[in-house]
Amino acid sequence: MIMKSLYSKFAFITIMIMVVSGIISFFLSNAYYQIKLKQQNDEKIMNFANEIADFASKHPLISLQDYLDHIGAIGYQILLVNNQGDQAYFGSSFREKNLPKGIPEKVLNGGVYHGIRTFPHKTFVTGFFANELKNSVGIAFEYKSKKYAMFIRPDIKLMFNEMHILFGWLLIISILLSILFVLIGTKYLVNPIRKLNKATREIAEGNFSIKLDIDRRDELGNLAISFTRMSQKLAKVDTLRKELMTNISHDIQSPLANIKGYLALLENSEKSDQEKQQYLRVVHSEVNRLSSLTKQLLLLSTIESKKDLMEVSSVNIAEQLKAVIHQYEWSILDKEIMLSYSLPGAAVKGDRALLYSVWENLLTNAIKYNQENGTIDIRLSESELEVVIVIKDSGVGLNQQEIERIFDRFYRADASRARSVEGTGLGLSIVKSIVDMHQGKIDLTSEKGKGTTFTVILPKL
Repeated sequence: MIMKSLYSKFAFITIMIMVVSGIISFFLSNAYYQIKLKQQNDEKIMNFANEIADFASKHPLISLQDYLDHIGAIGYQILLVNNQGDQAYFGSSFREKNLPKGIPEKVLNGGVYHGIRTFPHKTFVTGFFANELKNSVGIAFEYKSKKYAMFIRPDIKLMFNEMHILFGWLLIISILLSILFVLIGTKYLVNPIRKLNKATREIAEGNFSIKLDIDRRDELGNLAISFTRMSQKLAKVDTLRKELMTNISHDIQSPLANIKGYLALLENSEKSDQEKQQYLRVVHSEVNRLSSLTKQLLLLSTIESKKDLMEVSSVNIAEQLKAVIHQYEWSILDKEIMLSYSLPGAAVKGDRALLYSVWENLLTNAIKYNQENGTIDIRLSESELEVVIVIKDSGVGLNQQEIERIFDRFYRADASRARSVEGTGLGLSIVKSIVDMHQGKIDLTSEKGKGTTFTVILPKL
């Protein structure tokens, strides 16, 4: 119904533009006729009248009546008045014989009459088509020593009757064809919008697998391409949302189920104190796991809310990296990992707490997925425009498929190994979000079984 309304409005407005343009053009043409063409037409007829009079005056042997009959037959209307007041008409008759009083006498006395030029201004171009005696020109001439006043105008009906019919049909056909083409063109323009509207309703109902058969190289075609890309992104977001809900449910339900099971075992009075202590350690571990998950989810929520509200200040990256290394020194020593670093002083503008989360997540990942007696190397460098942080480990590494998804929320590479390593699958997603917020870039290179290198580039802003 909306599209039909748009179709009707577009067609109506286009037709109205044609009509209004036609009316304006007609009035402008009429003004041009009244201002310029009418004077030219008067002068042209006056010159022709002088030629007729001159020929009649110089050839007294011809029959004046036959001569004027001939002039009338070729497309002119003529009134001849002699000095006795006798009148004779030649050619087709005038619709109105309304010559102003006293004009014949004035012309007989040597004056001229410019009736075409002085014909009253009217809305329509009647000065050319009005079949009235006063819409003529008049001059005096002598024929066989007698004075005559001759009033003459073109016989428009005789000269242009067929053209009137032709122009009338051309006008009618042009209007009808214009309306037809407007309706067809409007449908051509509106039809893609109708398809886009239908696709929008389908997306609103949750159907993201939409294919628009709109193949145009204009703004509507570009809109259709953008719409298709948007639906594809929405489909991906919907898939990720479903995965997110599944993963959250799994990561919450799994520790809760373990806690419930071990609490049930603790209620068994037959268990030894040693067994109960072991069960309590498991419960404590699962509680820590839930706490870590909620903290990560809270951090993600904080990132989303702080996109436009970051607490920006000067952050010394070297000091932050040293603080993170010191914080996790016990984990590094526990796995007997050899850590090397080069951390010259370098600062950027950013949110201190969020950037700390980046280094914490990257370092804990390098520790968790590293090998016993492995290595971690951290390098910091800077240029005039940016600071580059490289964290390289000798861990399990990633294959190409894992690299493509490593920054997705809740994605954990090497599922079999992930089950034995604590984590939520949110860390690298958080890292990517924070780096993007700081208008930076994060890249990684990795090889299965040989380790992973993360490179973070932050502008100094």
